[in-house]
Amino acid sequence: MSVTDDHCDADMSQAGVYVDCVCEAWRGVDMGMQFISAIFFLLLFSQNAVAGWYQIENYEGFIGPNPVHLSLQRNDSFGSGITVEGSYFYDAKQSPIAVYGKINGTSVSLCEIADDKEFDRVLVMGSKTPVDTSGCPFSLDIGESGATGTWSKGADKHPVTLKKVASLDDTGDGKIDGTVEIPFWAQTATDRFSGIYAKTEAGICMRKLQVIGKRSKKVYQEIEFDDDNCDAGMLMTPIYMNVQKQTEKIAEVISVNFRGGGAGYTMDYVFSLKTKKYHQLAN
Repeated sequence: MSVTDDHCDADMSQAGVYVDCVCEAWRGVDMGMQFISAIFFLLLFSQNAVAGWYQIENYEGFIGPNPVHLSLQRNDSFGSGITVEGSYFYDAKQSPIAVYGKINGTSVSLCEIADDKEFDRVLVMGSKTPVDTSGCPFSLDIGESGATGTWSKGADKHPVTLKKVASLDDTGDGKIDGTVEIPFWAQTATDRFSGIYAKTEAGICMRKLQVIGKRSKKVYQEIEFDDDNCDAGMLMTPIYMNVQKQTEKIAEVISVNFRGGGAGYTMDYVFSLKTKKYHQLAN
């Protein structure tokens, strides 16, 4: 997916002034974002509000010689015939790539999202006719402990070997195995965002958001949530959309989605040039 890296001018980088300028711009937030959220709210309330719908399996391994991390979510209700969506990244680049596809028994076909236009068309708006995954890059066979198969595009073809490292299932009583890190689709030119999910007395939810520098490949900030109801990162039907990047032109702003409060709600965070970190915007 294409990304942008827009900041306020350097003379606006004082923390207080910077946040003020963003708050002013925030009043004119992109209506498209509100429309997208509305669509997923409708999907939200069409689901069973008690049991949940997240079935996640995380893998790490190789595409050819290149180390990768892959996260897949199964769901019969994505629409357009899609029964699996996910996010993966090459360890060397740290740039999440959205994928979607179909599961037939243990066989999985996955397509990659090429740009924002395709992202909106396939994953946001959906299609009236079932998607065709016959020419998609990933062809995998998934077992209990991992997956094997091929990735091919044009003349390039590489073997895929993956081992399962974690899983999350909140469709029943709620179960987590391993450390579940969700590589959100949202990203900037310099950072990616990873949600750490865990089970609490109130249920399963995201306990903290990690900000990873693409160049350093290291976590340079962790945002923890004071969330007794365990609602963080549990709103959107695709779990990978529970952090979203706004289309602000003067700053980098990300939104974290929470269930609850009727149709759900968001907390917004702005990147400060002064502190080199994200700070929560006042509601």
